[in-house]
Amino acid sequence: MPAIDWTKNFEKYKGLWVAMKEDQKTVVAASETLRETREQAKENGYDDPIFFHVPSEIIPQIGLIL
Repeated sequence: MPAIDWTKNFEKYKGLWVAMKEDQKTVVAASETLRETREQAKENGYDDPIFFHVPSEIIPQIGLIL
């Protein structure tokens, strides 16, 4: 699977929990807490989305983190 560029969505969702479809691009819910995001996703008809916490800032990294 090719890498997905989330930089365009970063400003909109930074610091939030997001729930995404399996395509890992389409956001179906977003909130400050995982619980709220899960509830919103269920209300929107998604019982098993992919959850991801968007960092508050982008920190460049070089090399591997072990």
